[in-house]
Amino acid sequence: MAYRILSWFLRVVIRVFFRQVEIVGLEHIPRTGPVLFAGNHPNSLIDPMLIITTCGRKIHFAAKDTLFKGRIMRAVLRGLGAVPLARKVEADGGASAGPAREASEMGRVNDAAFEHMFAVLGTGGAIGIFPEGISHDESQLTRLKTGAARLTLGGATKTGAPITIVPCGLTFIHPKRFRSRVLIQYGPPIVIAPGDPRDVKAVTGAIEAALRRLTINAPDWETVRALDVVRRLYQPHEISIEDRVELGRRFNAYYGAVAADPRVIELMARVRAYQQKLDELGLTDRELARDLSKLEISARLLRHLILVAFWLPLTAPGAPLHLPTVAFARLAGPRLTPRKDVVATTKLLIGMLLVLLSYGAAVAVLWWRAAFTWALIAAIVLPVSGWATLRVLDRLRLVRRALGVLLRQLRFRREVRALRAEREALADQVIQIVTAVKPVELPALFPPGDPRRDAPEESWRARKNADLDAELDKDATEERSEEAERS
Repeated sequence: MAYRILSWFLRVVIRVFFRQVEIVGLEHIPRTGPVLFAGNHPNSLIDPMLIITTCGRKIHFAAKDTLFKGRIMRAVLRGLGAVPLARKVEADGGASAGPAREASEMGRVNDAAFEHMFAVLGTGGAIGIFPEGISHDESQLTRLKTGAARLTLGGATKTGAPITIVPCGLTFIHPKRFRSRVLIQYGPPIVIAPGDPRDVKAVTGAIEAALRRLTINAPDWETVRALDVVRRLYQPHEISIEDRVELGRRFNAYYGAVAADPRVIELMARVRAYQQKLDELGLTDRELARDLSKLEISARLLRHLILVAFWLPLTAPGAPLHLPTVAFARLAGPRLTPRKDVVATTKLLIGMLLVLLSYGAAVAVLWWRAAFTWALIAAIVLPVSGWATLRVLDRLRLVRRALGVLLRQLRFRREVRALRAEREALADQVIQIVTAVKPVELPALFPPGDPRRDAPEESWRARKNADLDAELDKDATEERSEEAERS
């Protein structure tokens, strides 16, 4: 019962914190039988929350033992069936303790944890573990620990039943932002049967390979950013998060093999220069690619403002509680933790606790000073008002973006058009080079029917470039005429 209540509550929290949660691969999760979920770990406590609320199984996560020290956190973790695990540097004093005592204490904690997890697997339950061992903000998977492999091999031997490993790929579009988007991918399972000939190293390697197929990995964040621009230039419009992540994963996975190609070197230099121009104008590639007219942008702006006006009255009852909470969480999140991978978790926890405390205080005061009926009305109205506040904040973000694009189009008309022409030409070059260097065995990335799949040399894009050039020439003619009139 405690697990059901907590998992339901976490679903609400996740739905509030993220604007969109896309789930792929649920068909790979066995409905019954022992399962080990193995995921990458880029976003601290949010990672297990996402798997708990989407996998459809009751899952016991292995968590570092230091999280169990706080009374509230310990109660929550135990309610979720979490199992404490000790890392080497944290076992009873860490590096300051004697090596023998440290190893003994860590072994005692982890032996008990493994026995508990073997028991869960023995009853057909599910275990969750992050083989990287610790949350991080690196641009690729870190070296995997062997715990997941030892757990599955030992579990298969002890229970006499096959253990299914389900790899979990978590990809955050903006890892530290409130109301961002996330993709959760469950990959094809790895089955470890009793007497499996593979050793710990081989199973760990299989898990790593499976996770790399579900995650984006690159040597550094600068490369990730440049390849993300390449991905945007290459992809069709309006693709799903899953396809977007798959394109990004492929570009990062195969980039190392072609990075020394002179064509690729020239392309990446041109892409970085294009991104720098975008930064100077305060534009994003997404905004530039849409190629919306001023009238279209104004219409969108008006629609967003109408929706803001619709939701705004519903925000009034809870505004004194919600707005300070959102502002404090946004400002305090990055300042309360030195680690970038914990910023989102800090924002989520601060916001959740402040909202719960403020709701509880408001209901209690109304019950005490007014009547139970008013307290009940507040308990219903405040969450509705909170949801309206989220809708208003989402729309205001879109209003701000549309207004910024409109103002930049008015102020930097010629620069924007020139940069759009540069984008179109650059996209042609990206498609040509990717087609030339793509491994033969790699499937085509365009969906059937996309006009760029088999584009002829005189393509639709080239024709569009000609139209843009004509517009630029027209602007230049108008400017020369204006200068002549002034002189």
